[in-house]
Amino acid sequence: GKGSADGVAATPAAASASCPYRCIECNQEARELYRDYNHGVLKITICKSCQKPVDKYIEYDPVIILINAILCKAQAYRHILFNTKINMHGKLCIFCLLCEAYLRWWRLQDSNQNTDPNDFIRYAKEWDFYRMFAIASLEQTAFFIGIFAFLWVERPMTAKTKPNFTLLLKALLLSSYGKLLLIPAVIWEHDYTPLCLRLIKVFVLTSNFQAIRVTLNINRKLSFLAILSGLLMESTMVYFFQRMEWDVGSDCAIYKPQD
Repeated sequence: GKGSADGVAATPAAASASCPYRCIECNQEARELYRDYNHGVLKITICKSCQKPVDKYIEYDPVIILINAILCKAQAYRHILFNTKINMHGKLCIFCLLCEAYLRWWRLQDSNQNTDPNDFIRYAKEWDFYRMFAIASLEQTAFFIGIFAFLWVERPMTAKTKPNFTLLLKALLLSSYGKLLLIPAVIWEHDYTPLCLRLIKVFVLTSNFQAIRVTLNINRKLSFLAILSGLLMESTMVYFFQRMEWDVGSDCAIYKPQD
């Protein structure tokens, strides 16, 4: 059935007594998403709290789920984070960092035009890409540290139980998928590329905001303040790199006019 393709348990026996799933409507815990009767007959479980299907997305096509996630619907985020077994957050993070590093490296080469075919120049450009990857990684780490630091300080306000920061990290990595749009923005370069890149940045931050709110079940104000704390920490890291006179190519300092 569709549910088995999404990696969810098909029988009550597969769901432990710890209630591993969540209702996508009210965020209440659930022991199962559906019951599998004989001959492939499935019946979606109804949430005891809101009286709605625990997870209607188990019957949806993955493309529809992706579209709902792009629209930042909380139900789609709960389905992906709580009711599926997606373990690609690490690979997605590396690929997104490679995209961001390529964008910064491309901007660096574009601002330093050099037609010298010397092997040393090509070697230096290769190491510039590795440097951009390291800087992008450090800035993203600073962004996450800012978010976690704020949520740790505000922990008594976020939830009655201890926040699951491991799940939150996974949610933040998955919700940063918008960075994959950086490559098309560079390939189809035009006069509006700076605007496109800033819109991509806003989209990624919006996705991170929704991931925080859904994962920790907190209000919009705290999620927004957590994003601001992350941006503050990231901007501090960018400022440090600028003081070191490194070309960082960060979104916090991109597209300055060249002299």
